[in-house]
Amino acid sequence: MTACIALALLTSSTASPARQLESPDPYANETKVQRDARMRWFREARFGMFIHWGVYSVPAGTYQGKQIGGIGEWIMNSGKIPTATYQAYAKEFNPVNFNAETWVKLAKEAGMKYIVITSKHHDGFAMFDSKTSPWCITQATPFKRDPLKELAAACKKYGIRLGFYYSQAQDWNHPGGAAAGGHWDKAQDGDMTEYIKKIAVPQVREILTNYGPIACLWWDTPFEMTKERADLLLPLLRLQPGIIHNNRLGGGYKGDTETP
Repeated sequence: MTACIALALLTSSTASPARQLESPDPYANETKVQRDARMRWFREARFGMFIHWGVYSVPAGTYQGKQIGGIGEWIMNSGKIPTATYQAYAKEFNPVNFNAETWVKLAKEAGMKYIVITSKHHDGFAMFDSKTSPWCITQATPFKRDPLKELAAACKKYGIRLGFYYSQAQDWNHPGGAAAGGHWDKAQDGDMTEYIKKIAVPQVREILTNYGPIACLWWDTPFEMTKERADLLLPLLRLQPGIIHNNRLGGGYKGDTETP
């Protein structure tokens, strides 16, 4: 399903024909009937699995011999770990026992209808084979495999819908990425709009292009996300017609679901 999107055309008989401009939001002119059809599977599914997984599994909540408070995937921020120190954890990230079919079969047997997994969390580490940045599982770790590709294949085999979480604003390892509370390492400094253009946009294109049908995209924590920055990302949803996205992109966009 493709939503038809257009802005009003000039109506003066003496004016030259205006160019038809396309909204960044692929669902800008979506009708209630179209929206209900797009959202039906999600409303009926009701039960799914959300997976947080990444390099933060290595420190496992501990830094310099001390337990760091807060949730594990925030340890780099909570512990103010320098980028070089954190990036070294990737050399120890080698999940050789990962089995995508085991995960998907477990979800299926429990009655789940979909899985959402962190393709990139706030630490900026891509859990997929990214050509955009070497800070990814296939280039920075001894594992070398692409777990998202394996998960996509297993989801297809067992009839489970697949969704990706992607941290579009916060990125503590690529220069220019936002950080809650501000940067703590000069290596993080840079222009955020350039970060969006050079890292976030091409990586979102990768995850919406290389893994088959993607049911939903879960943005997160829109720190410093202006409408102009959000407008660089929103059009990419057209790569997966009918995809659902949440309300954390930023820039005033409400998305399809509330994720408080």
